[in-house]
Amino acid sequence: MELEKFMKEDQRLVILRSLQEMPGYEANESIIDCCLDGWGHRVSRDAVRMHLSWLEEMALVSLRDLGDYKIATLTGRGEDVATGQAVVPGVKRPRAQ
Repeated sequence: MELEKFMKEDQRLVILRSLQEMPGYEANESIIDCCLDGWGHRVSRDAVRMHLSWLEEMALVSLRDLGDYKIATLTGRGEDVATGQAVVPGVKRPRAQ
């Protein structure tokens, strides 16, 4: 169970950090899925959606529905968590650079 918790926390951090690199700090769930895959997290689209919903509940991203998919936009609070300036339980804290 501890490994599962660690994996979820790391996946959420990868999502936030990926959004930092995107133009306009936003991406659709397909791009986010590719980013996770690129960092070694092969997860289902359903898992991506669950992470995005959780991140929205924590006010780390905002979501827009566009028919069959969602667009996630990084919030200021989400950027603070991605850079380690704020801590949210459930998101891995990044290492110092």
